[in-house]
Amino acid sequence: MTDSKLIFSTDPKLNQKCPKCRELLIYCKCEVEIKLKSSNFIALLRIEKAGRSGKTVTVIDNLPKINVFLKDLTKELKNRCGSGGTYSLENKEGKIEIQGDKRELIRTLLSARGIRTQG
Repeated sequence: MTDSKLIFSTDPKLNQKCPKCRELLIYCKCEVEIKLKSSNFIALLRIEKAGRSGKTVTVIDNLPKINVFLKDLTKELKNRCGSGGTYSLENKEGKIEIQGDKRELIRTLLSARGIRTQG
């Protein structure tokens, strides 16, 4: 049986689907969520304008360098703030950039997730 895929089974264990991608669990390629303790780090908030043609960007620095965590957090912040943004895995920490001065909104969103902030 090479390259075969399960079509139907009466075994309930084989019919379980992933809640994210809705694929059968045996074929799911979603990355496992990592539960972080917020006591491990303090997110640093700051505003940057330099090198961006005068545009303001809110930078969230000193985050854990975990790709899945940064990707999900960036997506949530962009949706809640109604603006663009990106994340990067530079040096020892992760960093998120959100367009505009959204410090207060980001601070409340991070505190709701249990992440301590500074700045």
